[in-house]
Amino acid sequence: MFAAVLLGALVGAPALVPGLATRGARVVRFTIDSRLVHRVLPVAAVIPGGATGSRRPLLVFLHGKGGDENSSINGQLFAALARLGKRAPDIVFPYGGADSYWHDRAGGAWGSYVLREVIPQAISRLHADGARVAIGGVSMGGFGALNIARLDPGRFCAVGGHSAALWLSGGESAAGAFDNAEDFARNDVIAAARIHDPYRGLAVWLDVGSADPFRAADTTLAELLRAHGSSVQFHVWPGSHSLDYWNSHWGDYLQFYATALANCARD
Repeated sequence: MFAAVLLGALVGAPALVPGLATRGARVVRFTIDSRLVHRVLPVAAVIPGGATGSRRPLLVFLHGKGGDENSSINGQLFAALARLGKRAPDIVFPYGGADSYWHDRAGGAWGSYVLREVIPQAISRLHADGARVAIGGVSMGGFGALNIARLDPGRFCAVGGHSAALWLSGGESAAGAFDNAEDFARNDVIAAARIHDPYRGLAVWLDVGSADPFRAADTTLAELLRAHGSSVQFHVWPGSHSLDYWNSHWGDYLQFYATALANCARD
């Protein structure tokens, strides 16, 4: 059920909007010849308009199951970036395969790929501020962002999970999301949060649609983090597990990331 919902949400993703709709932002494309996942992977990045000469913070944004590096680049994103003005971050959108779930597994070290290849190359190519980095994503990418930030919290200022694909047990997970029970256990975000706050010191955001099948698990994570004293921002808004839901909240997402990045500097 979950696998069908996730894949169906991204089928027919809209094409990139015409250049005039970018509100002055630039889309930059490059590839990474990855030693960690053993293939050449495409990456898209968005540089906001109105460059001031200073190094911008960086947002790493991970796509969902069945998506790609273009899935979130659209008119709503460009409009939200334009509203932020000088506070807007650079955004990098790596490709993570159709269903990698962004974690290190038998088919490739996808989480390490983000940390050790995507982020350094994005900082270098975009001339971004490496001391101010946030990570977020939708669905599969929301899980990936939460898991990567859990494993290396010192790297980030903020983490966001937007309709994050989380499960309360391995038996509930989508087919192919994990290699086996051991792989699920190594990457069980909710189990980690039952023991301690894995995001201490980070700004944390979670949101999910009221009709989203991941609402219960995402709510559980928010409750666990709050029980540890986290000030996680958690929202349940009308909507389902769909591009329309995520795109309608680009303004909310970018306001969160821009504020967190402005208030943070890490070594």
